[in-house]
Formats: sequence, C-alpha cells, structure tokens
Amino acid sequence: MLTTPVWKIDPQQPEPLWITHAAALILKGGVIIYPTETFYGLGGHPGMKAAIERIFRIKERDFNKPLPLIAAHMEAVREAVGSLPPAAEKLAAAFWPGPLTLVLPLASRLPSMLHAATGKIAVRISPHPVARDLAAAVGGLLIATSANAAGRPACRDPEEIPAPLIRQVDGLLDAGSLPGGAPSTIVDVSVEPPRLVRDGVLPWEEIRELMAHGS
Repeated sequence: MLTTPVWKIDPQQPEPLWITHAAALILKGGVIIYPTETFYGLGGHPGMKAAIERIFRIKERDFNKPLPLIAAHMEAVREAVGSLPPAAEKLAAAFWPGPLTLVLPLASRLPSMLHAATGKIAVRISPHPVARDLAAAVGGLLIATSANAAGRPACRDPEEIPAPLIRQVDGLLDAGSLPGGAPSTIVDVSVEPPRLVRDGVLPWEEIRELMAHGS
C-alpha cells in the first residue's frame, strides 16, 4: 500500500494548493514526482545536496551523469549562468518554452554533484504549466530527470511508475496520462561552435540553420 501523498492536479490550470504543498516539501529537501510535456519527472531543489543525492539513489543513476534542470523563466536561467552566449540567446528566443535543452556555463554555486563537477548545467524552460509553476514556486530552477530507474522506460502515466520508486519520494503530482514522445534536443552552447549532445524533437539542421542565419 502506498503512503506517498498523491495530488490530482489540472495539467492546464494547476491548482495553487497542490503546487504549494509540493514546493514546500522540495524546499525542505524533498523529492517530488511531477508531470512534464512528455513524461513524469523526479524533481528536487538543485541547491540541496541531500535532495540531489536522493534522486541519484532513487534512479540508481551513475553519479558521473549530471542532472538536467527545468527553469520557470529566463530570469532564473540568467541568475544561474550569468550572461548567456549569443547562440544561447538566439536559441532560447526561438524555442523556449519548448523541447530544447541548452548546456550552459555555470556561474552560481550549485553543488558539484548536480553537474558532475563539469561547471556546466543543462536547462530548458518547459511548456508544461505544472512543471513551470513548480519550478517558480521553489525559486526558479527544478531538477528534471525521468521518474524511472536508470535504463528503464520513461513513464507517461502515474500507473506506469513502479510502486517501489513512488514509495521513495515525498509526493506525486498526478496530471493523468502524458503525451510521451521523443526527448528534448540537447545542445552545448558553452563551446564554439555549439555542439549537438543528444538528438531529440527539434532537428539539429533546424537549430544549425537558425544559428547561422537567424529566424
């Protein structure tokens, strides 16, 4: 029997009460399962080492693999990275909110475990209202890694998430079944020229064309 709190939440107009409950737990170092535009994710505060370590252990994830982030807005990204490279500004303006994750040089002091001591973070602004509202409620940035054990399929529906994993978290924001699909495209804009890290929804050729010629 599950004892983890489950909050049914409207995916388009998230109830502030449930966002507040989930955010309060995250701000105390908790870990929450929440919906994104594709799959359910594991979220915690990126500035709290204990939460970061819990997420690695829940996922059985290699500690050498950085954890990506969702940002509520551009201000949160700028606070973490300082000035954005020109390519990042152009891509963010064109594709955020959306399925593009940018790897950026880190300027703020986030725990090295989060970024595997690379000095970089991978971040996107999600178009999903719950993910964005939750990120905003915890200060602007939220860990965003799929709610599954490493190497296992990502979960579109809360019923697909293994019960042992749910038992290890502090709450679940249930927005029903999600679309799934391909992951976000990841581009490293901390190097010149920018480099494709992972293929995803956005075609690399479209991204290269935009960087070369603008919108």
